[in-house]
Amino acid sequence: MPLPGVLALIVALVVAAPPGEAAAKMYRIAVLANESSSALDGLPHGLRDLGYLEGRDFKLEYVWAGTRSERFDSLAAELVRGKPDFIITWGTPAALAAKKATATIPIVMGAIGDPVSVGVVTSLARPGGNITGLSSLAIELEAKRLELLKALAPQISRVVVLWNPDNPALQVSSKTASAAAQTLGLKLSFVSVTEAPTLEAVLDLVGRQRPDGLLVMAEPSLIAQGGQIAAFASKSRLPAVYPFPEHAQAGGLLTYATSYYDLFRRAATFVDRILKGARPGDLPIEQPTKFELIINLKTARTLGLTIPPALQVRADRIIE
Repeated sequence: MPLPGVLALIVALVVAAPPGEAAAKMYRIAVLANESSSALDGLPHGLRDLGYLEGRDFKLEYVWAGTRSERFDSLAAELVRGKPDFIITWGTPAALAAKKATATIPIVMGAIGDPVSVGVVTSLARPGGNITGLSSLAIELEAKRLELLKALAPQISRVVVLWNPDNPALQVSSKTASAAAQTLGLKLSFVSVTEAPTLEAVLDLVGRQRPDGLLVMAEPSLIAQGGQIAAFASKSRLPAVYPFPEHAQAGGLLTYATSYYDLFRRAATFVDRILKGARPGDLPIEQPTKFELIINLKTARTLGLTIPPALQVRADRIIE
């Protein structure tokens, strides 16, 4: 007895389909950064919100350079030999290394200070090639962090800037900070995190400058060391501002920055669009839309500082 038409068609398709035909590809997404951070959780969360499941549709592979950003070139070259489907980067050294390592694998910059000024791309509107992503505006925000430091401690005049001159983005940031300092009546001195073999020795150099304020620049390799820097600042009774939320959570007085979690969440949309046929170089580089001000009131009390009420109202988070 012949099967009804629709049922017969279903049976025919099942019989004709080769084993495994319906299995979706699992995409390998490599993340190239200095170290782990809760901000990176934005990437899998963003992919999940778009309907992708980790372990079914994508697999994340993390490659860390730690505090040694000079390792990015060799790490990126090794990563490319493994042929991932995407490379997600955090920071200028990582983006430059990925660009140098491949002209074909799509690169999505999850966060970079200013990709034009450091030569990663020539245009935000049309980055070209195999690279696109999001700017963190970290370079512009150095001036804002100095303004906040002056608002917290109006009496300060000598500020040490903790930075990494080997990071091309910080070379540009240093000029932004210097221009802001002149407007604010502050004198800056720069101490490199590469100036001594350990961070403890670097902080000893900071202390010898006898500053009355501290600005920590947006150097990704310093995320995990925020607690050590904050402890030094408290012991030295130094008002200090920082670039990453982890710093305030570890005891830093104040952080103001782009929401890096939101940037990496939005990086997922670039992956999605590329998977659907877009060419990376045709996707304009996007700017941040969310910023976070975090104030650690416990640290403020330790330093004998009173946080202006207007600043407390503006804070996205207060740490008691």
